[in-house]
Amino acid sequence: QVQLVESGGGLVQPGGSLRLSCAASGSIFSIYAMGWYRQAPGKQRELVAGITSGGRTNYADSVKGRFTISRDNAKNTVTLKMNSLKPEDTAVYYCNANGQLLISMGSFDSWGQGTQVTVSS
Repeated sequence: QVQLVESGGGLVQPGGSLRLSCAASGSIFSIYAMGWYRQAPGKQRELVAGITSGGRTNYADSVKGRFTISRDNAKNTVTLKMNSLKPEDTAVYYCNANGQLLISMGSFDSWGQGTQVTVSS
């Protein structure tokens, strides 16, 4: 009922930048929180950054000062700006959103399909 579509991944050299975007669509009444997670080969999925509808943000220690998350509540989009990328940032990045559905007023917790980010020279 709620779809998340990501874009913006790719290959970048160490020290470079990328911007990931995610758009939510469907039967959305409201979105409480949106975030980005990542999963590297052989590792568990981890939270990279999250943002509430009020704009409160949180970041993984490993990306603080390098990544910036932002959202547009009117458009139901979330963006992750990644600077000073390192090889250890290589992973599949997933967008997540949770909130309340339209009509049924039930809750949802949806994931995007993932986008590959590779940091390599």
